[in-house]
Amino acid sequence: MRIRIPRRTGADIGESGTLSDLAFLLIIFFIVIAVFNVNRGFLLGLPRPDSKRVVQRQDLLQADLARDGSIRVEGRVMSLSELSTRLRETRRLRPNMTFALRIDPDTPYQRVVDMIDLVRRLDIDNFSFSMGNLSALGDKE
Repeated sequence: MRIRIPRRTGADIGESGTLSDLAFLLIIFFIVIAVFNVNRGFLLGLPRPDSKRVVQRQDLLQADLARDGSIRVEGRVMSLSELSTRLRETRRLRPNMTFALRIDPDTPYQRVVDMIDLVRRLDIDNFSFSMGNLSALGDKE
C-alpha cells in the first residue's frame, strides 16, 4: 500500500490582490496617524528693503566670533556666560540696544548656533550679524 502525502498547491495569483490592497491601506493609515516634527528654524523679522534704521553709537554693542570659537567684545575675550551678563546689563541700561555680531566663516557651526540661541533666550529684538574674515573687516568699533 502506498501512502499518499497531500501536497499543497500554490496560491492563485488572482487571490493575492487582496493582500496588496490591505498593505496599501495600512501604509495610508500609518502616514495619516504619523506625527511629523517640522523644524521651523530661526524666525527672523527682517526689515523692508526700503526702510532705513539709524542706530546710535552708544546703543550698539559689537562682538566678534573668531574661528577658534572665542568671543571678543571691545578687544576683550569673554565666555558665553560673561557675554550673557554683559548683554543683560547693557540692555537694562539702554533698552534700544542693538547687538551686532561679526562671525568668521571658519567658526564652528555649533558656536554660531549657541550665540543665536543666547540672543533668543535674552529676548534681544535688535540683532544683526555679518560673516566675513575678521582680520579683513578690521577692528572698527
